[in-house]
Amino acid sequence: MAQFNAAAHRQALTELLGAPHVRWDDSELSDHAHDYWVISALRELQGRLENRPLCVVRPPTLEHVVAVLRYANEQRLPVVPFGAGSGACGGVQPTERMIVIDMRRMDRILELSETACTVRVQAGKMGGVFEAELNAAGYSMRHFPQSIDVSTVGGWVATRAAGQYSTRYGNIEDALLALQVVLPTGDVVQTRVGPRSSTGPDVRNMFIGAEGTLGIVTELTARIVPLPESSVTQAITFASFDAGLDAIRDFMRVGWRPPVVRLYDGTESARLFASWCTDKDNLLLLLSEGPQALTAVEMAECTRLSALHGGRVIGAGPVEHWHRERNNVPGWQVFLKKGLVLDTIEVATTWDKIHQLYREVVAALQSVEGILVASGHSSHSYATGTNIYFTFVAATPSPEKAEGTYFACWAKAMEATLKCGATIGHHHGVGRLRTPWMARELDGGLDVLRKLKRALDPNGIMNPGVLIPD
Repeated sequence: MAQFNAAAHRQALTELLGAPHVRWDDSELSDHAHDYWVISALRELQGRLENRPLCVVRPPTLEHVVAVLRYANEQRLPVVPFGAGSGACGGVQPTERMIVIDMRRMDRILELSETACTVRVQAGKMGGVFEAELNAAGYSMRHFPQSIDVSTVGGWVATRAAGQYSTRYGNIEDALLALQVVLPTGDVVQTRVGPRSSTGPDVRNMFIGAEGTLGIVTELTARIVPLPESSVTQAITFASFDAGLDAIRDFMRVGWRPPVVRLYDGTESARLFASWCTDKDNLLLLLSEGPQALTAVEMAECTRLSALHGGRVIGAGPVEHWHRERNNVPGWQVFLKKGLVLDTIEVATTWDKIHQLYREVVAALQSVEGILVASGHSSHSYATGTNIYFTFVAATPSPEKAEGTYFACWAKAMEATLKCGATIGHHHGVGRLRTPWMARELDGGLDVLRKLKRALDPNGIMNPGVLIPD
């Protein structure tokens, strides 16, 4: 086998794309060597994060993306699509043979239709900037992931993201109307914009949540809405987490859809809302928005139905506090330096299994040696069920055992989730972290996914090791 010649590939890419668009200096390679996964932060802290890509390409146009993928496919060079690096499941782990394609130079709003309430935008647009520009025009996507200021709109599609207002507006797949995708061969797929179509399987869904394993999203068209006329908030406490879940189920099943429905267990209520709660309180945050006639009735009915389960109204203060602080999250290293490993695990199930899921996963996490915190909250609800967003914190006896403790927590939580018949991931994607459980999650669907991968990416260049177990 011929020796790998990194310099030759870098030179060829520079000649093909232009010198301003291909970089391989140390800082650029280091910045693109990982995403926001806790384990990457731990390895970096311990001096064990040694992987670096071949180079970083920053394409400014669709034609540049086509050119680099054609070259990579011909040369059998793996490719890692990169938005802003906010993924939390190890979706970015390049090696010395891999090209990282950073999409952030493709960052323009191309078209906004006030008549159709649609926006066409390039995939590298940063989420917070995108929302601000929509707001300036009197519109919003109402898609608010916690990572909105450190993620791209293309990244939302790649990981099948959910936003904090999803209970009314849906998740990214509900807002997405059309995609432009470059396949590994350099061929371009453009789907048609429309409210609905019955022309066979939906091609868009092949790429939503694919995490760059089937192609690179370069452009998308999404639904937008006018900025809401009014907004009403309320916080309610319950004597138990189960009672709060039952209240959410009751108002969801009859059709009320407050955009924000967040229920915290006693541990999280006391930690995050200490001015209002103790660990005996299970706090529900509600926010309704839209026409004033709707918001008044919706909040009144959700409050009434909550009272049937013992809900006690405590005012808007906790919701206002959450809204101010919702995206302020300390970096992992603050905790890792103290010998703590931690993460969040978001899973989901139907209403008939939700109480069991909460109890089983909390108990499973509490069985791990060194566990200090095992708690949860529900943040995305539907007529048929809801998610639970678990948090764990564990102390490790030594730096060498930190990874073992971390993976033990994940394994316990995943096994308990599968035992309850729930899905192992709600909105953070798969990356490398969840791949050991994908066969049991998808069953025969995994073989379908593998066949699709082979058909679209026969040379296996697109983000190998992610989503699909080897």
